[in-house]
Amino acid sequence: MNTSLSWIKAYVPGLDVTAQEYTDAMTLSGTKVEGYEELDADLDKIIIGQIDKIESHPDADKLIICQVNVGQESVQIVTGANNIHEGDKIPVVLAGGRVAGGHDGSKTPGGIKIKKGKLRGVESFGMMCSIEELGSTKEMYPESPDEGIYIFPEDAKVGASAVEALGLNDTVFEYEITSNRVDCYSVIGIAREAAATFHKEFVPPVVTETGNDENVNDYVKVSVENTDLCPRYCARVVKNIKIAPSPKWMQRRLSSVGIRPINNLVDITNYVMEEYGQPMHAYDLDTIAGHQIIVKTAKDGDKFTTLDGQERAVDKDILMICDGEKAIGIAGIMGGENSMITDNVKTMLFEAACFDGVNIRKSSKRVGLRTDASAKFEKGLDPNNAQAAIDRACQLIEELGAGEVVGGTVDVYGKVKEPVRVPFDAEKINAMLGTNIPEEEMLGYFKKIELDYDPEAREVIAPTFRQDLFRLADLAEEVARFFGYDNIPTTLPKGEATAGKVSFKLRIESVAEDIAEFCGFSQGMTYSFESPKVFDRLLIPSDSPLRNVVEIMNPLGEDYSIMRTTSVNGMLTSLAINYNRRNKDVRLYELANIYLPKQVPITELPDERMQFTLGMY
Repeated sequence: MNTSLSWIKAYVPGLDVTAQEYTDAMTLSGTKVEGYEELDADLDKIIIGQIDKIESHPDADKLIICQVNVGQESVQIVTGANNIHEGDKIPVVLAGGRVAGGHDGSKTPGGIKIKKGKLRGVESFGMMCSIEELGSTKEMYPESPDEGIYIFPEDAKVGASAVEALGLNDTVFEYEITSNRVDCYSVIGIAREAAATFHKEFVPPVVTETGNDENVNDYVKVSVENTDLCPRYCARVVKNIKIAPSPKWMQRRLSSVGIRPINNLVDITNYVMEEYGQPMHAYDLDTIAGHQIIVKTAKDGDKFTTLDGQERAVDKDILMICDGEKAIGIAGIMGGENSMITDNVKTMLFEAACFDGVNIRKSSKRVGLRTDASAKFEKGLDPNNAQAAIDRACQLIEELGAGEVVGGTVDVYGKVKEPVRVPFDAEKINAMLGTNIPEEEMLGYFKKIELDYDPEAREVIAPTFRQDLFRLADLAEEVARFFGYDNIPTTLPKGEATAGKVSFKLRIESVAEDIAEFCGFSQGMTYSFESPKVFDRLLIPSDSPLRNVVEIMNPLGEDYSIMRTTSVNGMLTSLAINYNRRNKDVRLYELANIYLPKQVPITELPDERMQFTLGMY
């Protein structure tokens, strides 16, 4: 999971920390930061300039001389770029500044320092920059030219920081999120943790009601045949679609976490997936037969072509999204080529659903396709998050003018997931932690992370997005991480004293070892895995019960394919090795388990016995 600091600050407005302070504090409070990248680390003295005048170079046909206004002054820059014109606003690195890398996209550790110099006899006091030289790519800045200098829009302010205007004055953090903290696979979840860690106010996005006077049920019908694999399915319809580039703020936030901006519809689904941790999918409603959605499992031997153009084999255990005639998506993994959004889309169906995490993980492996969506679904998402996410997406559609949202939501939700109530006992929590934290302070920690408290029942109410809180020990962990692990004093563990001694079996083994070693024997250890050929070498009769063995399902080879029923072979092998190496007067002993099956084929665990074996020559 990655987030940018600027995106976190959007929901924690009072947050003012360095990258290292953020890393240390978040890691100590339980949200481990693996590392971070400062996007502007190798950028210096880069501002927005405007080209006032362009002249040809007197001694080079491919070079031009530009007079560039950089705010307080005008500087002369010689360049070979062929995509610039008088009046263009461009990023300029002044002499003494640094860029991240070369025009070919290669990055140089520490950056490249720009010096004033002469190009074919004409002085140049800086350099105009392409997006690659600023450390990014055209993929993340689709408005930049394929080759040449980046051109700012007309409203860019001359003399202002080009790094800030491009959103590169940011830091991207990489987190190691444990699978039980599904809420932290979202920017909102991380921001909630950051607000609690730094004692700041958490301000999530306000989702307003959207939709016209029409009823979505007149547009689409939804039925879920397997409610165990799909506990909730939400659908909304948007008509009069207007596909266009998404706004710069959305593009910058997506590109900061490594997602390539495409257009407003695709970017909104990706944005909400990162923001809320809820994957979404969009279908062209006009391609959905009967305007109905049926969620059901596939049939053995079925084939389905996904959005990437690959035909994939599906079976009866894979959940599919279908219309009245055909499958249109593999649930939780990827949509189908037959219902993809194109530039000609008029009416769109938005899907936000919750699928069984185990089934998504297994299905993803079977079809050989793992996506950002499946990576989130397989953790087991909160079904109560689906409605909020789809409403947020529709709100953004209206705000960005991407379409007209139809009123209402089709919501198929079987068994509603309720918050978990956990008994609270401050005294026991302090006993667990070895602390003396007041009860009011503990409740204050809970309030910061949106845990409610019922004083009459003395129970903490964990919201459904916190799927890791079930018992008092879980509450103690919440207290410990916000009180500060480094603030917990060193204390001795408490408990009832018991008379400690080893078991009778271990005492007997210890006596055997002592006697053997007193008599000059050295301990040997041999493998429990053996070869079936051992019994012939030991001349064991063919009808001997020792030949009834436990066979290993995935052996390293035939010589290690059964569990031993006698320890003699291991001892004789060890003696033979010593004899062949001319060791004299060898005395070995081994305490070795043998494995005697109660019946063959195996239906229960074998009889496991310890044997004391002595061998010498």
